[in-house]
Amino acid sequence: MRLRAAGLRVRLRRTEVLHGIDLELDAGEWLGVIGPNGAGKSTLLKALAGVLRHTGTLEIGAGPRATQIALMPQAPLLPDGMSVVEYVLLGRTVHLGWLRGETRRDRRIAADVIGRLGLDEFADRPVTSLSGGEAQRAVVARALAQQTRVLLLDEPTSALDLGHQAEVLSLVDELRRQDGISVIAAMHDLGSAARHADRLQLLAAGSTEAVGAPSQVLDPAVLSRVYRTPLDVHRLDDELVVLPHRSTTTGRNTP
Repeated sequence: MRLRAAGLRVRLRRTEVLHGIDLELDAGEWLGVIGPNGAGKSTLLKALAGVLRHTGTLEIGAGPRATQIALMPQAPLLPDGMSVVEYVLLGRTVHLGWLRGETRRDRRIAADVIGRLGLDEFADRPVTSLSGGEAQRAVVARALAQQTRVLLLDEPTSALDLGHQAEVLSLVDELRRQDGISVIAAMHDLGSAARHADRLQLLAAGSTEAVGAPSQVLDPAVLSRVYRTPLDVHRLDDELVVLPHRSTTTGRNTP
């Protein structure tokens, strides 16, 4: 499914924090949304998901937005006393009629995504007892159980160590290639964004500064200006790595 947004604007209280964002996403594509803190990344995802009111146009296909787009928030709430399977079943809520409980099909879908994400052994455990990486997989499972065609990820690895970061991002990449799901991910790590995303959209102060292939958007001069610090972009084993600029004046004696 193709998603297209044009002129998205969001006001919080009396301040406009998103200024006419245009965005396009093809079926099966991964778009990485990058930018410094306060750039508007989370606000954009919440506007696309319908969590925040916005102006502008959004084309996402037929049906309610909640059946087209699933949002994995940056700090998801993990309810006390709820098992993993119960938590994943929350993803089916948008498909339930008024006062109708989960059906056998809903439970089958939840069991399927739990199995695909390797959570079978944790299905009956409290979701709050999971480790960081396990909990993130449970959150992804809940989003997948919603069976939407677009998955929004808001800093999906911000609380994880390096090993679990790579695990979660690789898992999402594998699932979107298998199922044709489109992904928009707000990402802090620019190297990971370049590794997984087909295209990047760079935001600054609520506006789009650049959009295109990672090799085009990760321009040292543009990044240094947007992030307000000197940055270099290196290519290592055919991957892009962004590092702080190493000053020629180090304060040490040179031979």
